Parts: sequence; C-alpha cells; structure tokens
Amino acid sequence: MGEAVYTPLGDGRFEPGELSRGPWSPDHQHGGAPAALLAGAIEATGEPSPMRVARLTLNLLRPVPIAPLQVATEVVRPGRRVQVVAASLSCDGEEVVRAQALKIRSAPGESERQGFDPPPEPGPQEAPEPVEFDAGLLGGPMFGGAAMEIRLSAGKERWETPGPSMAWTRLLVEIVAGEEPSPLQRAVATADFANGTSSVLDWKEHAFINPDLTVVLGREPRGEWIGLDAVSSISDDGSGMATGTLFDADGRFGVSAQALYVSGIER
Repeated sequence: MGEAVYTPLGDGRFEPGELSRGPWSPDHQHGGAPAALLAGAIEATGEPSPMRVARLTLNLLRPVPIAPLQVATEVVRPGRRVQVVAASLSCDGEEVVRAQALKIRSAPGESERQGFDPPPEPGPQEAPEPVEFDAGLLGGPMFGGAAMEIRLSAGKERWETPGPSMAWTRLLVEIVAGEEPSPLQRAVATADFANGTSSVLDWKEHAFINPDLTVVLGREPRGEWIGLDAVSSISDDGSGMATGTLFDADGRFGVSAQALYVSGIER
C-alpha cells in the first residue's frame, strides 16, 4: 500500500488527507474513514487479555472536517471476558464522533463454528470492474474509489442505479500511515458504504446521510476483500435506514445498520 488516509502527528493527533473526503461536501470526510480510525484506536485500548471487537457503534455528531483531529479512548468496563471501550474524535476541541465498542474474549477452540452462510457469488475476482467515481464532482479524490475499491457483483450494474446491491470492497491504502489495516478496520470502512451501494434516491437530488453506524461481528473477518449485501428503505418523513450483511471469502461474518437523514440538495 502506498498513500494513507491519515498521517499520525503523535499524542493521538492525526492529519487527514484528501482520500478521506466524502460524497456530500469537499470539506468533509466520508464516515468510513473516521470509523476505521476509531476502530483501530479501540483495538489498541483495553486489557491485555486476547479480545476482539464484537460490536461497534458510532454516532457522527457533526460532519467530520478534513482538518487535524484528536483521538481519545477510555475503558468503560474492564474485564477478562467482556470489555467496553469508548472513543471520541475531536477537531479544535469540538467532539465530532463518539464511539463505543463491546469486546469479547477470544478463545480459539472454545466453541464449534456453525451458522455462517457461505459467501455469495460471484466472488471479488469474478465481479465486474471497480466503480469509477467522478473525482471532479467535489474537486478531488474521495474515500470511495480512491481509498476503497468497490465492485458491484449483484443487484445492479451501475452505482447510480437505485436499489439493493451486493458489492465486494477492499482498501487500496493504509488508514494510518505505516500501519497495516486490521480486519476490523476493513469491515467498518466497508459497512459505512451500505447507504451508498443500496441507494434508492437520486444522488443529484437527495442527500441520505447516516448520523450513525453499528456493526456486529460474529467472528473476525479474513482477507483483504469484504463483501456487503445492502438494502435501503426510505420513509415519507425524511428518514430511513440502510442495513447490510458482511461477508469475506469464508462466508457471512457480520451485520451493519445505519439510520438515515434524508433531504433535498442542490449540486
């Protein structure tokens, strides 16, 4: 991997680059970028016993600017079997993202694996060419396309076509410079695309922004490719939801959910 979404500045501070940009504003980040950043910080926080994140919930309190950020973490509930870790992301002293994760002890061999469906076909290698995003729409590269490769494999053939879809994704760059993305970071970054891959509204006429993201992982994902089978539902009151099932090459490993704020926009 070459470029990175964030450059570490020390003491929990990070400098986001253009690759963090989202689809709604040239000055704001895609939710998958700070979600992956906080996921990594949460993984590094807590008791030394073998643990993995089983559930991660993020509240995007306000648009995350493409500006220097401060990460802070706290162990809310210590424990050898179950832990709760909180994290926050701030810009100029103002909190922009708040997250909480549930960690469960990892004990290989403790239980027999069952109930995980096989991955859908076609797989990432057989899927069509990656989605090409219009970099000129917001004046530069975006997290989707430049940092994250997305291949629509079922449900629809074009990004702009409304409706549910199955997509395979992989990170093309590091989240933090000098660090290999963790399986959790790959999964969380993918999960935040559910409202995009399954959009039912015209991108040029509506914004359908997720103020939150929840990801539940039944096991740790494997490999660089993460699959997302997503569907969006829009109410008549300016809200909605996007839900997804997460896969890797071995099959289903998690689910995701986003609440959606819907409004008309002018490009």
